[in-house]
Amino acid sequence: MSEITFSNDEKVRMAARVKKYFVDELQQEIGSFDAEFLIDFFAREIGPYYYNRGLKDAHQLASEKMDEVGYLVQELEQPEGY
Repeated sequence: MSEITFSNDEKVRMAARVKKYFVDELQQEIGSFDAEFLIDFFAREIGPYYYNRGLKDAHQLASEKMDEVGYLVQELEQPEGY
């Protein structure tokens, strides 16, 4: 798997959300550098769990849709002559 990267705009928006969370929930201010450091930490240490869950969910959905396609194809089958 290649490393996941975010644009500068995405990083700025994520850091702003982390900073807001710290103020709103923990009554503590942190700087942008600290917020970006936390984002990098969580992305590296926790991100794979979310990524793998997303893959699992996508696989399940794809399997369900393929089953549906299989049933639709069966419905298209023509009776064979005797």
